[in-house]
Amino acid sequence: MKKVGVIGLGEYLPEKILTNADLEKMVDTSDEWITTRTGIKERHIAEKEEATSDLAIKAAKQALSEANLSAQDLDLIIVATITPDMPFPAVSCLLQNAISAKKAACFDISAACAGFVYGLSVAQQFIACGTYENALVVGAEKLTSVTDWTDRGTCVLFGDGAAAAVLSEVKEGGIVATYLGSDGGLSELLKIPAGGSRNPASKETVEQHLHYIKMEGNELFKIAVKSMTHAAETVLERAGLKFSDVDLIIPHQANARIIMAVAKKLGLTEDKIYLNIERCGNMSSASTATALCEAVKEGKVKKGDIILLDAFGAGLVWGACVIKW
Repeated sequence: MKKVGVIGLGEYLPEKILTNADLEKMVDTSDEWITTRTGIKERHIAEKEEATSDLAIKAAKQALSEANLSAQDLDLIIVATITPDMPFPAVSCLLQNAISAKKAACFDISAACAGFVYGLSVAQQFIACGTYENALVVGAEKLTSVTDWTDRGTCVLFGDGAAAAVLSEVKEGGIVATYLGSDGGLSELLKIPAGGSRNPASKETVEQHLHYIKMEGNELFKIAVKSMTHAAETVLERAGLKFSDVDLIIPHQANARIIMAVAKKLGLTEDKIYLNIERCGNMSSASTATALCEAVKEGKVKKGDIILLDAFGAGLVWGACVIKW
């Protein structure tokens, strides 16, 4: 089996920023309330005319440039998203056309906040066994398109963005181990109730705000901490490593309190955890991806470092990935 690693990264965050002060004028909330409970100060908001594929395109082009590859070199494109431009065709196909990746196979992954980790794991398998040479994995979301701006419990959480990684065979380092998990029995805790075959769009579903994210936050908090802790422990065991070997953990940026609770359970100090939630909020599949991009850009990830990605989301799904940079 070939060693597979990340050879290029790219990200795109919309220019418009929505601060907690702005939200105070929109809904019954306060900067103190939001910050204390989530750790979020601001989030990026895509323009009305921007779709998820537009965000993905910009991140993908940057990642390809860093990898020193052309779009024609890609054999596979995977986009992780729960906010596609439309039910079909897939965002990955729209992305393929936009960048002229003529020979790439394309599909989307719906694994919510764990989507980027799922995408890395899937792409790794294709390259490791020799089916493909170069893959593009993108986490892209326009969560503000499915946010209920009258629900103060959820509207303060979400932002828009995209990040991409180019994967290929590497001589050293690369993805050491992955772990994916799920529990569909808990799917009711986090969902968008309408818009699919169960509850097709209608006047009633629109009036009842059923096309927006619905979340049981208190219950999810406990499950997220437990699942992310388990995922981190399991993937390190598979990698034959200990937490003392890890240089940086990049968790899904759902909630600062969740992240710190996981860190406490794992016995980790804050200097080993990368956070961008204060500036970006929760961007679902794009959160872990953009955090990885930014950590590398800021020099917090160096050659030879052991990086652990850890994510949890609707499904319920969770996953972790160990990379030697």
